[in-house]
Amino acid sequence: AAQGLMAGINAARKVLGRAPVILDRSQAYIGVLIDDLVTKGTKEPYRMMTSRAEYRIFLRQDNADMRLTEIGHEIGLIDDARYSAFEEKRKAIEEEKARLRATFLPPSPKLHEILRSCGSTITQSGISLAELIKRPEIHYGDLAEVDEKRPELAPSVIFAVEVDIKYEGYLALEEDRIKKFAALENKKLSPDIPYDQITGLRLEARAKLMQRKPMSLGQASRISGVSPADIAVLLVYLEARKREGTGTVSADKDEGNGRNDG
Repeated sequence: AAQGLMAGINAARKVLGRAPVILDRSQAYIGVLIDDLVTKGTKEPYRMMTSRAEYRIFLRQDNADMRLTEIGHEIGLIDDARYSAFEEKRKAIEEEKARLRATFLPPSPKLHEILRSCGSTITQSGISLAELIKRPEIHYGDLAEVDEKRPELAPSVIFAVEVDIKYEGYLALEEDRIKKFAALENKKLSPDIPYDQITGLRLEARAKLMQRKPMSLGQASRISGVSPADIAVLLVYLEARKREGTGTVSADKDEGNGRNDG
């Protein structure tokens, strides 16, 4: 079904003369599935499991709209009314997170009572609502009595706010990894690259690259049999090709042809 959805989208876009939609591994489990099939292949039915994804903290069921609605609207699968509702939700989430970070509570009997009832450490100094929600034993709803300016929010907004605040440290680390991943994904590879003519590539890597025809350097790096050294050779090749404007530039003129380091 996932492959059929993407095939249908891209068949329609090809007829319209538009670029294909490609979801990467950091955007959706569909992206993980398709990338695995392209880079690893399969001899039996493929089973999509969360353990296959590197960015599981980001690829959550509760934030699918945050990850994919923008893309869906751009390609015409999400109408303006639904997109407007999405924008309102996104705005409400960001505004509430900002409010919680900016709202500080002084020590008080009521706050101490709430902390004790939650089994949390008593604070003797001012603390923000966001810092309290970061504590695993405290939830957004627990602080209602000391949060006088709390707005009326939809349950889905409250859930998203709490998840983002509780796990923001982990999410920040994952976002850094995604940025590094994107740097390789953004280096596109033409399907007509003559891998068999690039000196410095190992024989196994040449064969795998010619067979798989990866669309990006990131995808190439995930092909079994393509080593980090091969990726470095491809990086040099891409830079040389960019400078000289030719598709047959040698990546490493000092290395012998068909080097095979194992």
